[in-house]
Amino acid sequence: MVDQDHDGRRRQEEAAAESSVPLLEKKPGDVAYYVEGCPGCAVERRKATSPSIPYGSFIYIWVVILCTAIPISSLFPFLYFMIRDLHIAERTEDIGFYAGFVGAAFMFGRCLTSTIWGIAADRIGRKPVVIFGVFSVVIFNALFGLSVTYWMAIATRFLLGALNGLLGPMKAYAIEVCRPEHEALALSLVSTAWGIGLIIGPALGGYLALPAEKYPNIFSPDSLFGRFPYFLPCLCTSVFAAAVLISCIWMPETLHKHKVNENGNQSVESLEAHLIEPKEKVDQSNSSDTKKSLFKNWPLMSSIIVYCVFSFHDMAYTEVFSLWAESDRTYGGLSLSSEDVGQTLAITGSSLLVYQLFLYPRINRVLGPIKSSQIAAGLCIPILFAYPYMTYLSEPGLSIILNIASVIKNNLGVTIITGTFILQNNAVPQDQRGAANGLAMTGMSFFKAVAPAGAGIVFSWAQKRQHAFFFPGDQMVFFLLNIIELLGLLLTFKFFLAVPDKSDSN
Repeated sequence: MVDQDHDGRRRQEEAAAESSVPLLEKKPGDVAYYVEGCPGCAVERRKATSPSIPYGSFIYIWVVILCTAIPISSLFPFLYFMIRDLHIAERTEDIGFYAGFVGAAFMFGRCLTSTIWGIAADRIGRKPVVIFGVFSVVIFNALFGLSVTYWMAIATRFLLGALNGLLGPMKAYAIEVCRPEHEALALSLVSTAWGIGLIIGPALGGYLALPAEKYPNIFSPDSLFGRFPYFLPCLCTSVFAAAVLISCIWMPETLHKHKVNENGNQSVESLEAHLIEPKEKVDQSNSSDTKKSLFKNWPLMSSIIVYCVFSFHDMAYTEVFSLWAESDRTYGGLSLSSEDVGQTLAITGSSLLVYQLFLYPRINRVLGPIKSSQIAAGLCIPILFAYPYMTYLSEPGLSIILNIASVIKNNLGVTIITGTFILQNNAVPQDQRGAANGLAMTGMSFFKAVAPAGAGIVFSWAQKRQHAFFFPGDQMVFFLLNIIELLGLLLTFKFFLAVPDKSDSN
C-alpha cells in the first residue's frame, strides 16, 4: 500500500512537471515537438515562451497592408478629373461611367489571382508572396501615374491587382505571429491598416494630384509633374512601397517547412483556435472534415459570402463618395475640391486609428464579432439616408456634418469587416489559412470589381434624373447602397451565417 501511494505521488509530480513544459518544446512521441531550422516552429516557440505582444511583427503587418490599401484608393479623389483630361467621356454626365471601369480594373485582376496567391503562400511561404506583391506595387502604381490613355490606365490597374497577392497571406500571417489572446488585436490591425490606407490614399491623391495647378510656385507646367499631373501621388506611394520592400527582407516567416504528424498539427491548431472569448471560436473537432475541401466548410463559406456583400458595399460607397462630393451642386453633389475630399478622408483615417486600437478590442470582447457587426450595419442605414440632404447645407455646417458622418460610417464599416476576418480565420486550421484567405480575396475582389463599375454606371444614370419622382438624383444612389447594407445585415443572422452552438453570437 505504501509503495502504491508512493507511485501515485510520483506520477502526479511527473504530470505536473510535464504540464509546466512549453508545448512546442516537447519531444517526438509527446503531443508536439519543435524542429530546429523551421521558421514556423521558431515563431511558435517564441509564442509559447513569450507572453508579450509581438510589436515587431505587427509593424510588418501594418506597413504591408498599407502598401496594398493605398494604391486601391489613391486614385478616387482625382479619378473624376483624370477621366476628364483623358478625353474619353463625351459629356460631363458620362465621366462617372468611365471612371467606374478604371476603379474596377484593379479588383478584377485580383479576383483572377487571389486564390493562386493564397495557395502559393501555403506552399512556399508567406514571405516570398509578400515580397513579390510589394514589388508589383512599386512598379505598376508608378506606371499608372504615367498613363496617357484611358486603356493604359486600365491595363496598369489590372496588372497592379493581378500581381498584388498581399491581403490574404497577411491576414493568415497576423494570426500566426501572435498568441491567441492577441489575435483580435492582430486582426484589428489588419482592418485598421486597411481602413487607414483607404484614407491616406485619397488624401495623397487629393493634395498631390494636379500639382502644377495647385502649387505653381513649386511645379511648372513644363516639368515632369506638369506633363503628368497624376504622377506625383502615385510616385509617393511607390517610394513608400520600395522602403517596405527593403524592410521585408528581415520579416520572419511563419509557415512550417516540415511535415507535422497528426497530433502535432492538432496541438499547433489548439494554440490558435480561439479569439478572446471562447464562445466565439469555431469548434475544431470536425477539422478533419473541413480539411478535405474549403467549399464544404460552411462556417467559412457563409462568413466569406457576408464579407463579400459588405466589401461590395464599402467599395461602391468609396467610389460614390468622391464622385458625389466633387460633382456640381446642379447635379446633386457638393462641389468640393479634391483637397476638401482629401482632408475629410484624412480626418476619418485618424479616427479609425484611435477606434481600432482602443475601442474595437473592448467592443469585440463584450459583444463578439457577429453582434458588433449587426449593430454597426444597422446604424449605417440611417446615416446613408442622410447623405443626399447635405447638399442643402452651407459652410461651415457642411464640413462639420460631412466629417462627422464620414467618421461614423467608416468606423462602423471597419467593425463589420474585422468581425468577418475573425470568423474566417477561426473556421480553418493554420495549414489552410492562406488558401482560405485567398479564396475570400477572390470572392471579395470579384464583388469589389463589380462595385466601382456598377456604382459609376448608377451614379451617371442618377445624375440624369434630377427631377424624377422616386428618389431623384443622388438619393437613388444612396438608397441602393442602403439596400445592399440591409442585405448584408440579414445574412449575419443564424438562418444563413453558420456558427456552431458553442460560438454563438446572435
